[in-house]
Amino acid sequence: MAEPGICEEPEDNAPDNAALIQVGDAAQNFERCQTLRKLSYTRLYKKRWLVLLAVCLLNASNAMLWISFAPVADLTAKFLKCSLDTINYLSLVYLVISIPVGFFASWLLDTLGLKYAIIISSWLNMTGSIIRSASAIPFMNSGRSNLVYLFVGQSICAVAQPLVLFVPAKLAAVWFPEHQRATANMIASMSNPFGIFLANILSPVIVSKAKDVPILHCVYGVPAVVACIIATGGVTLKAPLTPPSLSAVSSTSEPFFAGLKQLIKNKAYIILMICFGSGLGIFTAFSAFLEQILCFNGYSNFISGLCGALFIVFGAIGALLCGLYVDRTKKFTEIVKICFAFTALTVIAFAVVSNMKKVAPALVVICSLLGFFGFAIYPIAMELAVECSYPVGEGSSTGLAFISGQVQGIIFMVLFQSLTKPYVVSPQSSCGMNQTEIYDWSIATLVMAGICSIGACIFIIFFHTDYKRLKAEGVAEKRKHEDQP
Repeated sequence: MAEPGICEEPEDNAPDNAALIQVGDAAQNFERCQTLRKLSYTRLYKKRWLVLLAVCLLNASNAMLWISFAPVADLTAKFLKCSLDTINYLSLVYLVISIPVGFFASWLLDTLGLKYAIIISSWLNMTGSIIRSASAIPFMNSGRSNLVYLFVGQSICAVAQPLVLFVPAKLAAVWFPEHQRATANMIASMSNPFGIFLANILSPVIVSKAKDVPILHCVYGVPAVVACIIATGGVTLKAPLTPPSLSAVSSTSEPFFAGLKQLIKNKAYIILMICFGSGLGIFTAFSAFLEQILCFNGYSNFISGLCGALFIVFGAIGALLCGLYVDRTKKFTEIVKICFAFTALTVIAFAVVSNMKKVAPALVVICSLLGFFGFAIYPIAMELAVECSYPVGEGSSTGLAFISGQVQGIIFMVLFQSLTKPYVVSPQSSCGMNQTEIYDWSIATLVMAGICSIGACIFIIFFHTDYKRLKAEGVAEKRKHEDQP
């Protein structure tokens, strides 16, 4: 129990050494008491839901812009009079740009805070979407300038992506209490694949012919503008005036570069970063190439879009169920390991079944299961990254993991494309462009399954960690009850 008078501010005009020592002790007691007062008072604000809404809209919009052409790659290539490889580069440019920008995004998020990260990314996202649209305006295009507008706009959207993707863990830590953090992280994180889901549904519906591509720009530009308006007008604070949790009250995040050094020396974090990055890279390549993988064996854009959509829908269900369970039990490691194992199994099943003809129902089921287990890893691994690296800032710990995913995503996309084999177009092919050659992805999908299996095995066997943030909160809670007068 605190002694009477412990919270009185000490005098600093003591005349002798004994008095000086007494004043020093009193100063320490006063500082300790002020900390305890803060620890005893946390508060939740309804505005946290508005901030979450802004992040979700921004995340979904950015994902839609990234993957918008992949479900209709053949028709887009026909409209732009370019090769399929060029259309694939529109997805790849996100990964290339996000690597150098990712380090700046981590620094900005941990140094300047959520407000600036959200607002800056929303303006970049909107600006990029508008410039992209110029590629479809006839009088603004001469020669190959339409591709210039498209790649410049896509590149600006790509600059926004790291800021968007790194935000959820920071948002959950700063605005939400301990019992809602995993759920808030899940909602914000899954808004990105939800954007991919919408793109997989909308793109084939909007673009049934090559001349429909300009409509795609208009439809996908609207969410970007709305997200920018809500973010600019609604996110007015870096953090709530009163923190929502004990770890937010007593935040001791390391400086950015010191935090990076700690992460590099943290064995558990390195394993998580590599394995999570491997899974993220696989899923990036899967989303970008799904239509091309399936069309070789006669599956239509509708089937590809349905597989991609259910991949996301069941992913959201899996992430929701696992997020709620982890919020209650705090079994981060166990859930991630289980999901990694089942994800590897479903990727193996996809590699086998996608090379068969006329088995669309099986493909739909496999893609649904792949989403259910694969996306459940996403938000929980972000929370796990914070737990195993605390007190390193959330922007640094999640950001470095995402950068690992982007680097591996580039490697995998280049690798898988190099493993494809060209074939003369057959009547069974559903690839809509008037091509002379199509590509067999059978070897690439088997390599994809092998990489995913190796990553899952490494994580399951070697990853072990303490939950450092939860422990720090437990210690703070114990001290609060012991020392409160």
